[in-house]
Amino acid sequence: MSRYRNLALFLVLAAIWGSAFMAIKAGLAFFPPVLFAAIRYDVAGVLMLGYAVWVVDDPVPRDRGQWALVAVGSTLLIAGYHVLLFLGESDPAVTSAAAAVIVSLSPVLTTGFARAFLPDERLTAVGVAGLGCGLLGVIVLARPEPGAVLTGGVVAKLLVFGAAAAFALGSVLTRRIDAELPIETMEAWSMLGGALLMHAVSLALGESLADVTPSVPGLLALAYLSLAASALGFLIYFDLLDRLGAVEINLVSYVAPVFAALAGWLFLAERLSAATAVGFVLIFLGFLLVKRRAIRAELPRLRRALRVGED
Repeated sequence: MSRYRNLALFLVLAAIWGSAFMAIKAGLAFFPPVLFAAIRYDVAGVLMLGYAVWVVDDPVPRDRGQWALVAVGSTLLIAGYHVLLFLGESDPAVTSAAAAVIVSLSPVLTTGFARAFLPDERLTAVGVAGLGCGLLGVIVLARPEPGAVLTGGVVAKLLVFGAAAAFALGSVLTRRIDAELPIETMEAWSMLGGALLMHAVSLALGESLADVTPSVPGLLALAYLSLAASALGFLIYFDLLDRLGAVEINLVSYVAPVFAALAGWLFLAERLSAATAVGFVLIFLGFLLVKRRAIRAELPRLRRALRVGED
């Protein structure tokens, strides 16, 4: 029964996070991009802080190391990632599926950054090949043409790639910092700090509430991103992280684009291009190469779990 529960939650999480790319795309018709991201995390941050107060004995970071974790989370995992993602998706040339596929490169990039910042984590020749394969997938998606680099959504897709890189770098730096903080507490304060940073960026870009077009679809997109994709999504993520481990939970990144493509097609009439499909295959192959040892180590445990489930 537990096996089926985990599978069901895994698919629900992939569906929520995959369809979030569609919700971003839909909401951008009514909100300035960075302000949209900031308001999303105003709401999500308050909700997550309330959850942290409920489940954690001391939900407030206390020492310098803990606040350093929050600072990295705020600047890279929340603000850096979402500013670049929302700006990238504001380009009509970047579909929900294309954005999701590019973001799925993040686990591959994490391994590359770990090689630079975590000396104990070496990247072998096969790992380098996996990283290159993933980057090739992004190139296939961007399809830059000589003399037309600034057209056809290339810059927007590179912004989404920058979002994936920011998230990957943030993930590595949090492991480099010698401090411990409950994940619920870190997420809550990172969301709130990231929201403040995004409001500052929004003001610097000249965005304002006057640019918001009040509408039911826009409010629904904001509610979905704040309540479902952020609050509910992270609660499911925390639960699965404890039950499945980091390797298996990373696979959500590779199931989410399927739901992003379906949601984009169903609600926004987006079509899946051949380049998106090829890029996805290359990025997933890169993931298998860089994570081959961890996946191989997980297989015996998975076989045991399957045998127990069948019994």
